[in-house]
Amino acid sequence: MRALPVPAALRPLFAALLLAGCASAPVYEKPGIDLPAAWQSDEPFQAAAPDDGALKGNWWEIFGDAQLNLLVQQSLARNQSLAAAAARLAQARSQVTVSSAGLFPQASLQAGAARQKTSANRPQNAYDVANQSTVQNNYQLGFAVSYEADLFGRVGSNVSSAQASAQQAAADFENARLVLVAELAADYFNLRELDSEIAVLSESLLLQRKAYDFIQARHQLGAATGLDLAQQQSLLDASRTQLELLNQQRAQYEHALATLTGVAAPSFKLTPASMALTPPPLPVGLPAQVLQRRPDVAAAERAVAAANANIGVARAAYFPSINLQANGGWDSNQMSRLIEAPSLLWSLGAALTQTLFDAGRTDATVAIAKAGYSGAVANYRQSVLTAMQEVEDGMTGLATLRRAQLSADASVAGSRRVLELANDRYAGGVETYFDVIAAQQTLLANQRIAVQLRGKQMVNAVYLIKALGGGWR
Repeated sequence: MRALPVPAALRPLFAALLLAGCASAPVYEKPGIDLPAAWQSDEPFQAAAPDDGALKGNWWEIFGDAQLNLLVQQSLARNQSLAAAAARLAQARSQVTVSSAGLFPQASLQAGAARQKTSANRPQNAYDVANQSTVQNNYQLGFAVSYEADLFGRVGSNVSSAQASAQQAAADFENARLVLVAELAADYFNLRELDSEIAVLSESLLLQRKAYDFIQARHQLGAATGLDLAQQQSLLDASRTQLELLNQQRAQYEHALATLTGVAAPSFKLTPASMALTPPPLPVGLPAQVLQRRPDVAAAERAVAAANANIGVARAAYFPSINLQANGGWDSNQMSRLIEAPSLLWSLGAALTQTLFDAGRTDATVAIAKAGYSGAVANYRQSVLTAMQEVEDGMTGLATLRRAQLSADASVAGSRRVLELANDRYAGGVETYFDVIAAQQTLLANQRIAVQLRGKQMVNAVYLIKALGGGWR
């Protein structure tokens, strides 16, 4: 089929449109990445459908802890890091307005008044006319309208980049919120685990003190040796030392919670409370669904889109910039005659600017933009891989800790029975008190391991929810 000839009058327009197509940013496509079809864990995690439009609900309420809920609300209202993230989001959204303003004409109004004296010795404009010194007024009132014709996509690419950056800032804010709450919840459950461990050790100290009094009474009657008494005293001292260390660790978590909730550490106090730490069942979706929910992955993808638009901004420098301008107003040496027809002035014009030589600056700018895009793609793919790792770690960790918890509970029950038998045999004179000491230490160690495992399960559940992007509705 024979192509129709282009009329001569329209050839410049077609040439401009062709150049505009060359200058625009590449068509954006979300970077591809290979994802597994399922997780490795064979644990019976409940399947769930993604809900990326809801970021992400009050996911911490799944733990059913009123104190935790209160601390989270305080941190969301007072935390300064989150406030800084909100300020960055407001800046990014305002930058969209700044960039979008370039799509429209810019209008300005000016007014001025001056009294001036000219020099009689100034250079002459004509040799047959002598210069004279004059003193006169000058009143001006005018307006100007200018517009950059965005034929080559520079302004449009700037707008696209600003919009993608604003979306990235929104995702960064959601990620800051998610990280803040996850860190607070993890610190809170670590503190409560220490409360439970302190309670176990305090109860053990009471039993050890009673045992010490019992041995002391027997020693006074000659039925127990000084070695038995010294061994029990040593056990008491060691347990008191451990208690002091646990209290010191608890204080550090309490101070961290104070900072996260926006309160000065000296003014913050959380009442100790031993509690049953049982992680809730967590629904887990497919690997591909995690990408729809993780705000950090979303932020990395929006950074790719912004970098792609920046290529268009850089390419536009290869092509001319076209500016249209209209000016008008009045100029008079008398205020009373300013708004009169003879005082009217105006101008219409267009300016085209094309860089002919810049020593490779534009080429380098385009290369920088392309390298930035490649780096953003790599960061996005790395964030996806990190997300896969964190979810897999969380699921494997919960399954492993759950099995370890069953063994630890069985160990506590067994060591408690051994202590009862050792006490009975010592009271009957069958065994030495060294066997009772060993049984006490074994029970205490197993109880603390069981409590620590429960705390680790709670913290692991928090980090799994974080890895999933904030829990599921």
